[in-house]
Amino acid sequence: MAHETQKAIARQSLLLKSLPEQHVDTLLSHAIWRQYDRGETIFLQEEEAKAVHVVLAGWVKLFRMSPTGAEAVVSVFTRGESFGEAVALRNVPYPVSAEAVSPCEVMHIPSPVLLSLMREDPQIGISILAATFTHLHSLVAQLEQLKAQTGAQRVAEFLLNLCECQAGECDVELPYDKMLIAGRLGMKPESLSRAFSRLKSVGVKINRNHAEIADIKGLRDYAESDPSEK
Repeated sequence: MAHETQKAIARQSLLLKSLPEQHVDTLLSHAIWRQYDRGETIFLQEEEAKAVHVVLAGWVKLFRMSPTGAEAVVSVFTRGESFGEAVALRNVPYPVSAEAVSPCEVMHIPSPVLLSLMREDPQIGISILAATFTHLHSLVAQLEQLKAQTGAQRVAEFLLNLCECQAGECDVELPYDKMLIAGRLGMKPESLSRAFSRLKSVGVKINRNHAEIADIKGLRDYAESDPSEK
């Protein structure tokens, strides 16, 4: 039985918060609630998709394995974010694998429950479409970063997204290891190290799993500046 706190987090997820209350209650009553340890597999690439997943706590990565065994990080999700909507409703295999990159809690909504509600109320389909569009928009933004920003600028934007304040100093905790950060930003680990070194000039100091930012505005100006000037 899920705790009320877990249900409250689930209700605020993009997938559920736009739905009529009676549908949310139905989904929550049929959901499966799981805890995962760091490094634990949630599902594997080519496994049959049977559920939509909502992260309640911690971090989850989606990745693909190439024929040569290289890992390509597709995305990383955290509290309140959902994934797996499109494939679960089409009853096709997952194109990626999912793994907990920190201890985490995940809510799994069985596909048949969603499909049944969609037949009753088209609003369910609109909500799922909105969530899928958000994922697409995120992938487009990642592609834009790869094409239009230097590695150091991508790292700067990553750090800015972790900041809870808009100006002044800020100390943020890196949410997962630097190897995954590099993969998430389309970089090699050594390139990430060089990027951190370049950011020292704009007041960023890395201390193990923390980043001390001296001036958020200065870091934002750096991230948004013309890459040709770097």
